[in-house]
Amino acid sequence: MHGIDLSEAMVARLRAKPGAERIGVTMGDFATTRAPGRYGLVYLVFNTIMNLTSQDAQVDCFRNAAAHLEPGGFFVIEVGVPDLRRLPPGQNAVPFRTDPGSWAVDVYDVATQHMSSNYLEVAEGRGTYRSIPFRYVWPAELDLMARIAGLRPHARWADWSGAPFTAESTSHVSVWRRPEE
Repeated sequence: MHGIDLSEAMVARLRAKPGAERIGVTMGDFATTRAPGRYGLVYLVFNTIMNLTSQDAQVDCFRNAAAHLEPGGFFVIEVGVPDLRRLPPGQNAVPFRTDPGSWAVDVYDVATQHMSSNYLEVAEGRGTYRSIPFRYVWPAELDLMARIAGLRPHARWADWSGAPFTAESTSHVSVWRRPEE
């Protein structure tokens, strides 16, 4: 975005909406930035935790969320389960979109849990490419991060409908609770 920070542009869009003055905004790195107050609920949806591309940053995020919770408060994460079972032996990429003129591929490094979603589009003879880095994380690893942050497991579902989480689930909604003081 030519000379403007993306987060500033997002806040400007929010501020243009009716009732926006009632919503507090704190800009910063969600792994470490402190917002004023304590809350009954802190949440990260749609794979946001994977935007933190190191395990240390993900642990910091859990600690930060726990620090923002009031006693008995909940931390909720929605995140996909890595699609590693679709990787053929000896390969590290899984296509997830193959339309005429538009292709998207997830590339995995199973040794480091790093991945990237890569997009290639061709229109009018010109190609564009972009790559977005992530660090995928397993449900059990998230549970350990929560434990490190002083949170306790509360619930885990396959999705927002509350369906049971199983070995076949492609995503999960996990909930941890800060103990009462």
